[in-house]
Amino acid sequence: MNIAGKAVVITGAASGIGRALALECARRGARLLLADINEEHLASACAEAAAAGATCHGLRTDTGSEQDIFALAEEARTRLGGADIVVNNAGVTLVSPVESLTTVDAQWLMNINFWGVVHGCRAFLPQLRQRPRAVLVNISSIFAMVSVPTQSMYHAAKAAVRGFSDSLRLELAGSSVQVLCVHPGGIRTRIVRDARIVDLAGVARSADELNRNFQAMARTTPEQAARAIIGAIESGQPRLLIGRDAKLGDMLYRLAPTKVSGWFAALARRRRGG
Repeated sequence: MNIAGKAVVITGAASGIGRALALECARRGARLLLADINEEHLASACAEAAAAGATCHGLRTDTGSEQDIFALAEEARTRLGGADIVVNNAGVTLVSPVESLTTVDAQWLMNINFWGVVHGCRAFLPQLRQRPRAVLVNISSIFAMVSVPTQSMYHAAKAAVRGFSDSLRLELAGSSVQVLCVHPGGIRTRIVRDARIVDLAGVARSADELNRNFQAMARTTPEQAARAIIGAIESGQPRLLIGRDAKLGDMLYRLAPTKVSGWFAALARRRRGG
C-alpha cells in the first residue's frame, strides 16, 4: 500500500515514534488525524505536519478512555471520510516492583497500553472494512518477549498486544484489513523520562540516572522507527522488529526463552555498574 493520499490516524502522535511517524507520513502525502492527551505538543505536531504539506487534524484523546477513542473514530469519519491506516501507538511506562504495585497504577498502564489498542481496533474496524485495502498497526515491544525487573505491567501489556494482534489477524484473514504488530527495541523517546515511578530500588539511584541509562542503551531514533513502520505498511508485513536489540532479543528468546530475560537483566546491571 502506497500511503500517498491515504487517511492515517495515529495515537500518541505528539512525541516519540508517533510524532516522527506523523511527519514522515506528511512528507509522503498522507492525510492525517493525530491524537494525543498533550494538547500543546499535539498542536505543535499538527503545525509541523501541515508545514510539510499535509492535511492534518488533531484531537485531544485520552487513549485510556474507550469513549475518547470512539470519538476519535467518529472524527476520522467526519474529517477524512474514514481511515485507511490506524496506528495504535500511544503508550506509557511504570517503574514498580510487583510488591510495590498498586491496582490504580496497574490499571492506568493497562488502560492505555493494552485497552487503548483493543478499543482502537474495535472503534475503527467498521470504517477500515469499507476500504479496498486498510491496515491496523498495533505497537507492541520486544518487551513482549524479553523481561526486566520493575516493568511487569509494561511487559504484560505488550505481550497482551502481541497475542491480541495475532488473534485479530486470523479473524480478519481474507478481508481487506491487514494487521501489523510492531516490536520496537530501545527507541530514543521520552517514555522513561515521563514514566510513573513508584520504586527505583535495584534499577537506578534516581529518575535522572534511569533515563540516562535508557538513552545510552536506546540506539534507534524515532525517525528510523517511523521509516521502518511505513516500509512494513507498504510491503504488507504482519510483524516488524525495530532495532538490532529487538532482533537479537527475539532470536535469543526463540533459542532460550527461559534464560534470555536473565541475560538482558545482567547486561543492564553491568552497564550501570551494579
